[in-house]
Amino acid sequence: VQLQASGGGLVQSGGSLRLSCAASGQDFSRYTMAWFRQAPGKEREFVAASRRGGTNTYYRDSVKGRFTISRDNAKNTVYLQMNSLKPEDTAVYYCAAGTVILSEIATAAGYHYWGQGTLVTVSS
Repeated sequence: VQLQASGGGLVQSGGSLRLSCAASGQDFSRYTMAWFRQAPGKEREFVAASRRGGTNTYYRDSVKGRFTISRDNAKNTVYLQMNSLKPEDTAVYYCAAGTVILSEIATAAGYHYWGQGTLVTVSS
């Protein structure tokens, strides 16, 4: 599986962005899809995940109510709608795919495939 993330950019605090991650290869629908982010000088952290069917979604506490992960299995694409952006959301955002168990859904090591990252910069 190859993943291609896009949609990053520069936005003012309070603004919105929508990230996309297109997957090539087979069996997209069987994978848990997730977004992670890494700010300068910090470790990569979990942002959101969507289980195979798309019904079950998970978020880190700091983005709940502001970010929404969704997927279109027919288009092999996962999205991250980001609203009410804050300067602390500034990071490179990575999409990831894997057959992870629920207890490891927020763990980067559980994902087998990674996109190249897209930079999100939120100005104050």
